[in-house]
Amino acid sequence: MSLYSPNTEQSPHILILGMGGTIAGIAPNPEQNPLQYRAGQVDIQDLVSQIEEAVPAGLKLITRQVANINSRNMSEELMTELGLVVQQALNDAAVKGIVITHGTDTMEETGLFLQATCGKLALKQSKRVIVTGSMLPSNAPHADGPSNLLDALRWASTPPENCPGGIYAVLSGRGCLAMDLSKRHATALNAPIQSSPSSSVTLINPSWLSGVKAVQAAWIEDFPIPGAGDWPWVEILTSHAGARSQTISHWLTSKVEGLILAGSGSGGFHDAWKIPLEGALSKQVALVRTSRTGAGDTLANIPEIDLAGCMASGALSAPRARIALQLALYAAQQAKIAGKALTWQDFFARIANLPVIR
Repeated sequence: MSLYSPNTEQSPHILILGMGGTIAGIAPNPEQNPLQYRAGQVDIQDLVSQIEEAVPAGLKLITRQVANINSRNMSEELMTELGLVVQQALNDAAVKGIVITHGTDTMEETGLFLQATCGKLALKQSKRVIVTGSMLPSNAPHADGPSNLLDALRWASTPPENCPGGIYAVLSGRGCLAMDLSKRHATALNAPIQSSPSSSVTLINPSWLSGVKAVQAAWIEDFPIPGAGDWPWVEILTSHAGARSQTISHWLTSKVEGLILAGSGSGGFHDAWKIPLEGALSKQVALVRTSRTGAGDTLANIPEIDLAGCMASGALSAPRARIALQLALYAAQQAKIAGKALTWQDFFARIANLPVIR
């Protein structure tokens, strides 16, 4: 194993990109308190060396450390860097698959980002990009990271006829589309994937695979990756009992470009927000409505008629909707420069209206 350097490794290999997270974490007292730890302490080459003997014979692995952080600190700049590395690797004939070790806290944002910017390219190149991680640090008893990493490597390297190229995630013996990740439990070992449509990684579920192919068929083209300093400013605001109008009006004095409204129930927001949100629309602030419940679809004009220009998030959670809106705003900016009459709503709909795997 060695650090990945484009155009220097010509033999077929799986590229493993390290981003840090719990899978690279160290607990000072793992026997007594494995959940008290520091994430992003072990480099990717050391993580891979721990499972080297179990790696299928003949499978060549190349590692590259992109970052080594607690994923709660994931930044837009790091997403840009990761996306460009993945694009480059997908276009490298020697790379047969890509595995990304990532913290589970923001795995769903990165999963949506990679699908939106690299999904079509991965399908076209018949390569799988597999995101994985763990809920226990690397030195915890019965740590789940090694088995997750092995499963990801096996799935990244299996023949494309078993499952098409694309952006996936593998955890706890199951695989899903990375854009379907949603961590909805604080400690369960399968937390990032327990609420996601998924399949066993050892025996692909035909119904799930049919849904994957429907999503991929509907994905027309990848979005451009924003430059490190070009990401539109989008915030998430949660509606709740006693919500104040100032929660919205405060942001109208800033340079915020979009707001994700995490509403109650089906995505409804407090009446106190209505007038300031109309003010946001007059200032050309993009609005997307989703649900704070974390499950179910947010549908247009449900439970009430939407404000003109405000979009519903479909199956996207608030964190995923935020990334989708940022990419849609940036794509609309690039389209305008190119003289194309496309709005952020046009681009956002491409993600929000994708088929949903049930």
